[in-house]
Amino acid sequence: MSDDDKHRARIFLHRGQLAQAKAAYEQAVADDRLSGNQTELSSSLGNLGNVCALSGNLEQAETCYREVLAIQRTEQNQHAIAHTLVNLGNLHIGAGRPEKARPYYLEALDLLKPLNDHRALGILYHNLGMEEARQAHWDEATAHFNQALDCHRVVGNEEGLAVTYSQLGKAFLDSGALRKAEACFNNASEHFIKLGNAAGEAAVLRLLAATYVREKNSVPALRCLERIVSLDSHHRLPELAQDTALLAELRQHIPRS
Repeated sequence: MSDDDKHRARIFLHRGQLAQAKAAYEQAVADDRLSGNQTELSSSLGNLGNVCALSGNLEQAETCYREVLAIQRTEQNQHAIAHTLVNLGNLHIGAGRPEKARPYYLEALDLLKPLNDHRALGILYHNLGMEEARQAHWDEATAHFNQALDCHRVVGNEEGLAVTYSQLGKAFLDSGALRKAEACFNNASEHFIKLGNAAGEAAVLRLLAATYVREKNSVPALRCLERIVSLDSHHRLPELAQDTALLAELRQHIPRS
């Protein structure tokens, strides 16, 4: 019955029916325990952990991932161990315990480097950059974000490039390096356009507009806001009223030169 449960769980998860997916994966875990197949049990526990994490049940997700990790360490699957370590780190970030995430991330980094898993490394360096930025460690944050960008380029991860350029730009903006922030936000915007991600493009343009306002550079700031409002209107984004009001205020206080 384990395979049937897993199939049903995947269908429920695809539909976004997390409670039903969780119940199906719990049954799959029970079946795999009875069969004694540790590899299948590890997979079912990992999927159950993922569903619990999506549902906000971080404690149960952590319990699942820890058991998965114990099985993977026994099997000495370095690649799988690294991904589970990242999952555990992400849980601590989600639970507001970033200081507990770092050891998991660093161990995963040590495992992933020799494996040349650039996609996973890109995500991991990004996460490390986010943690350094939260603590206003700007040099460390920018170093990790740049490492993430290098990895994203190797595998052609457009989404990774867009998101990491956005966060690198925000780190520069928060640290007062406005010209560097501007360059990053423009790069991020280009990647969001390639992805056809209007919400992502609008979000990064808001940051770019804020950068131009701080530079007292009125013309590009207004162009950004006009583009944002256009995206809001066309794609029915929820920020339309707020962005329209900001555009009107900017037109009033920073007239075109």
